[in-house]
Amino acid sequence: MTDNHRTDISFITICYNGFKDTCELIESLQEKLHSVTYEIIVVDNASREDEAAKISRLYPSVIAIRSEVNGGFSGGNNIGIRAARGKYLFFINNDTYIESDAISCLVERLESRPEIGGVSPKIRFAFPPQHIQFAGFTPLSRITLRNNMLGFGCPDDGKYDTPHPTPYLHGAAMMIKREVIGKAGMMPEIFFLYYEELDWSTSMTRAGYELWYEPRCTVFHKESQSTGQLSQLRTYYLTRNRLLYARRNLRGAARLGSVLYQSTVAALKNGLLYALKGRFDLFLAVCKGVNSGLILPSANKETKEQKNEYYEHH
Repeated sequence: MTDNHRTDISFITICYNGFKDTCELIESLQEKLHSVTYEIIVVDNASREDEAAKISRLYPSVIAIRSEVNGGFSGGNNIGIRAARGKYLFFINNDTYIESDAISCLVERLESRPEIGGVSPKIRFAFPPQHIQFAGFTPLSRITLRNNMLGFGCPDDGKYDTPHPTPYLHGAAMMIKREVIGKAGMMPEIFFLYYEELDWSTSMTRAGYELWYEPRCTVFHKESQSTGQLSQLRTYYLTRNRLLYARRNLRGAARLGSVLYQSTVAALKNGLLYALKGRFDLFLAVCKGVNSGLILPSANKETKEQKNEYYEHH
């Protein structure tokens, strides 16, 4: 449901070789949503096939944008932000779907107080027994930069049905007020993969906004509940981006302590474990991640230009 004069919500999703999942997400939104006006923006992040063109043919009302370069999670979402017209921006993974029209509860939470800038719904695993994946985050520890998802792996038995503030939004499903971008900037593209939503959430809270978990709305996520397969890509980016997050967001002794811990204790421990298992590819990925995390400029050089561009178009 769209309205040329007023759009409540812009759904922004990234498609990377995930045509079937993206179609299922689009159809769940179109079938279930009737209480809000909305637009759906799909950014094809340089998939092997032109999935944007296929989506445009199948769903003429969907705004499908083809990017010839894979800009990662943040780069793709920033393309969507530039095209969005909604009062609220809902970033949602393409491997998710909804089963009820409860998106308006997220809007209600955002509008309950001006200080609230972003909200994530309850997220449950799509596969049986459909336990909870996310019901809020705990804060990152200051040195090790580890945290937990509340409710992870628990049955949805009502225990996690109380709304509450959360230090970070979940990248698989998060809605923000449009005004937040003007103060916190667009998504940081320096990360490419992992930690970008934590960094962005930190920017939002630094700008004075509160972030919330709202359980009246549920999104189902097709991610496996078991730990994903270890890969060189995942190991490299997790190692690199913890260091980048520490350098960008911590100050003083905490920053020094975390950078030292990530680049020595954590790296040595993980690298040795991988080597003992015969995974020398992962050992090398840790080494490369540490090296990149220490020498890459920690600032997002595009941030100021992105903010200016955003203001010019809105």
